[in-house]
Amino acid sequence: MTPLAITAYTATTALGAGRLAQAEALDQRRSGLRPNDFGPAPRLDCWIGRVEGVEEVQLPPQLARWDCRNNRLAWLALQQDGLLDAVGAAAARYGAARVAVVMGTSTSSIGASEEAYTRLDRDAGGERFPDDLQRPIVHTPHSIGDFVQHATGLAGPCVTVATACSSSAKVFAQAARLIQAGVVDAALVGGVDTLCGSVLYGFNALQLVSRDKCKPFDASRDGLSLGEAGGFALLERATGTDPLQLRGYGESSDAHHMSAPHPQGLGAQLAMRDALARAGIEAAQLDYLNLHGTSTPANDAVEAIAVAALFPEALHAASTKAWTGHTLGAAGIVESVFALIALDTGHLPGTLNATIPDPVCGPQIRLAPERRALHYAMNNSFGFGGNNCALVFARP
Repeated sequence: MTPLAITAYTATTALGAGRLAQAEALDQRRSGLRPNDFGPAPRLDCWIGRVEGVEEVQLPPQLARWDCRNNRLAWLALQQDGLLDAVGAAAARYGAARVAVVMGTSTSSIGASEEAYTRLDRDAGGERFPDDLQRPIVHTPHSIGDFVQHATGLAGPCVTVATACSSSAKVFAQAARLIQAGVVDAALVGGVDTLCGSVLYGFNALQLVSRDKCKPFDASRDGLSLGEAGGFALLERATGTDPLQLRGYGESSDAHHMSAPHPQGLGAQLAMRDALARAGIEAAQLDYLNLHGTSTPANDAVEAIAVAALFPEALHAASTKAWTGHTLGAAGIVESVFALIALDTGHLPGTLNATIPDPVCGPQIRLAPERRALHYAMNNSFGFGGNNCALVFARP
């Protein structure tokens, strides 16, 4: 594919707001996980990656109709790292109608819908949402895409991708196709997901939530830790002087099982091979791979098998889920930001909390961090239903 410049990028997670907070926490091996303090008591006994200050965020009056926890986090994330200024400059350069908005999410603002159902207006026979939640836009998966478009003033195509945990990785592929087809000249991509009852108790019903801090790829791992996050990146046509680029993407669908990955990781391998091919590089040229690494028994084993089948031993592959928790539909953008930070700083994170690697892991799976210059980094994001996406980023 024709490379695309990444002219701005940011993430806000349990580690803090903005790129510097992410980079410092990764460097210091300081996790953002905390004992679950979300929602009414009694609470699920687990650890979560909760973003500080979301409840205090106030949307501007003109954006009040989109008010909900998810869009508040989106607004907080938009304020970081000069992102809004970069978006405004792109709109001035190309015209607002020539800049797309492509957002990823898993549950979007379903938390507002949960609240609406728990507060049904009894005076209306229990069949009516309360007046303050009579806002249809916050009860749709497209709430985040619609909010970001109005918050930025962009007027190009506006798309929300909801493919579970691969959502905000697939936005890069969608945006690349829009730019390549000449529909737009630039795209604001990203993703936001926030904690809510459906997420916590839904994953617990699947027996996937650990009572302890998650420990990806550890032999004794027993589940994930859930988190919330928001992040964004601005993609434009490359100029040849870009510090960071999107060089390739790969997508596949296992169609193997509703929630379990293909046991040999065939879909994961296909996505990674496709991304490498679009980037025009061999597997041996990849320096760093941010693994999906959720800390669930099945996911980590399958991903380790897929990585060992494709990459040489020299690859540094690690999971960052133990820093932020699994941020679901936001995981793709957050971990893409982590890959970009690695390209920018030369710091390759290890895998936090893991001490004894699962025997299925090859030497590519690293527990300890490393520092070295690198040119190519990949991010893996795999969603329920076998919906896989791999991205290749580069420093030219």
